[in-house]
Amino acid sequence: MNFETYPFEKLSALLENIEPNKDFEPSALTIGEPQFATPLFIQNALKDSSDLLRKYPASAGIPELKEAMINFVSKRFNVKLSKDEIIPTFGTREVLFNFPQFALFDKQNPVMAFTNPFYQIYEGAAIASRAEVIHLDLNSENNFKAILSDDELKRCDLVILNYPNNPTSAKMHIDELALWVKKALEFDFILVNDECYSEIFFDENDKPVSLLEASIKAGNSEFKNVLVMNSISKRSSAPGLRSGFIAGDKHILEEYMKYRTYVGCASPVPLQNAAAVAWNDEVHVQEFRKIYKENFEIAKEILGIQTPQATFYIWLKVEDELEFTKELYKQKNIKVLPGSFLGRNGAGKGYVRIALVENAQKTKEVLKRLKDFIDG
Repeated sequence: MNFETYPFEKLSALLENIEPNKDFEPSALTIGEPQFATPLFIQNALKDSSDLLRKYPASAGIPELKEAMINFVSKRFNVKLSKDEIIPTFGTREVLFNFPQFALFDKQNPVMAFTNPFYQIYEGAAIASRAEVIHLDLNSENNFKAILSDDELKRCDLVILNYPNNPTSAKMHIDELALWVKKALEFDFILVNDECYSEIFFDENDKPVSLLEASIKAGNSEFKNVLVMNSISKRSSAPGLRSGFIAGDKHILEEYMKYRTYVGCASPVPLQNAAAVAWNDEVHVQEFRKIYKENFEIAKEILGIQTPQATFYIWLKVEDELEFTKELYKQKNIKVLPGSFLGRNGAGKGYVRIALVENAQKTKEVLKRLKDFIDG
């Protein structure tokens, strides 16, 4: 297998021979990892369960965790899932990588489509599946919304959407997602939405919707050909818990669960107990949203940008993303991620991704530095 170098490795190579300005404290705005302590009640649940390390974890997950995830989907999206319509996973990265391999294994000439720019695990999964790739190019002309012609959709076996979107922060409305559901049924392909940023939003009256909601609106209440994936990492500042799920079409999930018993990616029981507590609580998530909202208010004041509808990313348009990244690091000791490292065939060119995952004080200081650099 010939995998592409990961974006962060490309960034290290780009900046390798550059000496940053030592007058400033190093600031990395590159990785989407919340820089806040995991709430104590989640940490305590993990500590209190440590004696369960003596037990092998079941691939299907403990009942308490699955129930907590079902409750989350019900409270957040008003979708009632049965137990055979959801599987706990070891975060979303592993399922995004191995589900396509499972789904495409029996296809002689598999075709997989996904948003571009993208989370690189999509591409890795396509390579591991020996799949032909069709890119859903996201740009300002299409408002960063996924569009594909019927002729292309007829060829697809699996399509991965990612809304709210990393890196562009774009959001799709329920009618737009419902149209995708109808196409998945019409052309009989599996449709997945990676929803791991669904809980980082700033308008209670305009929350990101789930593909599950759109499936019901499209008249597909059984979620035929429809799956979503979500994770606790962003919403609970707990990426180390590695707690995610895949939910939707129970017939696909029944066979996928058999596959998972061989993969060996079951989460340790103490982590599952802590994750169950986290999935069941919304108060701490609301507190994190307040922090991210404040960060974007600071960004709006300093950089003059509009607050995105979701995620904690700024998708900043620049003239030359590689030169911008190198000079910013050299002059201000700030690291950002060139958009072209996240895309193919020119997608992401002319943009940098900035992750606002620090507290307000640090965010204000580094964005002022960034503004000084932009103003020259």
